[in-house]
Amino acid sequence: MSVPPDRPGSDATGLRVAAVGAWQQGHRLAGGALLCTVVGLSALFVSEHHGGPALLYALLIGLAFHFLSPDPRLRPGIDFCSRTVLRIGVALLGARIGFSQVLALGWRTALLVAAGVTLTIACGLLLARWLGCRRDEGLVSGCAVGICGASAALAVASVLPPTRENERFTLLAVVGVTVLSTLAMLLYPLLVQVLGFSTHQAGIFFGATIHDVAQVVAAGMLLTQAGDTAAAASATIVKLMRVMLLLPVVLAVATWVRRGETPEAIALDEDSPPRAEVPLVPTFLLGFVVLMLLNTAGLLPGWMVGGASDLSRTLLVIAIAAAAVKTSLADLGRLGWRPVLMLVAETALLALAAGLAIGLGLG
Repeated sequence: MSVPPDRPGSDATGLRVAAVGAWQQGHRLAGGALLCTVVGLSALFVSEHHGGPALLYALLIGLAFHFLSPDPRLRPGIDFCSRTVLRIGVALLGARIGFSQVLALGWRTALLVAAGVTLTIACGLLLARWLGCRRDEGLVSGCAVGICGASAALAVASVLPPTRENERFTLLAVVGVTVLSTLAMLLYPLLVQVLGFSTHQAGIFFGATIHDVAQVVAAGMLLTQAGDTAAAASATIVKLMRVMLLLPVVLAVATWVRRGETPEAIALDEDSPPRAEVPLVPTFLLGFVVLMLLNTAGLLPGWMVGGASDLSRTLLVIAIAAAAVKTSLADLGRLGWRPVLMLVAETALLALAAGLAIGLGLG
């Protein structure tokens, strides 16, 4: 005798329950996710049509909508964009990286990049201790400056305890590295000419010191003359080498948090999401590795790499918009001048160390 399709426990009933659950979850997230998406796409539109960094526009527009964040109909979707959408965006960064590109620069450049990242993170931790800030803040700022700007700040923060203090500082770090990266894009091409660097050396310097990928490419193009794109090409590859280091750094931080060794852990307040146990290897890092290996093996066609890169940028802008909607200007003001000093000092130290190493022929 056949089982009726609507009998409890049947496959049809299970699918129906799953579909209803998915619809309810989507309905719960839709309002906040739509708000963040509109803010993010607006920022991209302004950036593409009028110039300037999309991340900064997303921050400014998102802060203007902070008054909507307490709405219980919007908050779940905003939280979803600030964490899940962020992690998907970071995972897609792996599609841009291939080991063959990195190996083409040689071991000296690889050593220079690794040393620069290590030095900057160590500097962030030391400055945080010296200035009386939490070490989580030094870790986020050091990774943001040393690795890949806003993307690194968001990726590292995503595996730290989700406290309001961490959210506020991460947003300030994103603002800071975006502004500093834009200033570096304008000033560093003049600096390398004063220092007498060759086109290849200038490209390495840009890739090793400027925070965000877009500004790295722009700085290389500002130095371009007579159609020579050597500076932009070498700068981009060196920058991708730094992005590749995001994987071991975030994995180390996640392991640190999992073991309960994260210092100055602050109790969650009523507005913070409950802290879940950090997995041994976060899923988004696995996605990052898989895409990087597929690109290295040549299994990703060019259109797919380009599409993943564009989608990653869009998702990260939406995630920044969500973080901004959750944060008020008053919250940022309470952080004071110390985080700003940390970011500026780390940026200056990285530029000084890279400049000396390249000048001495070590890069």
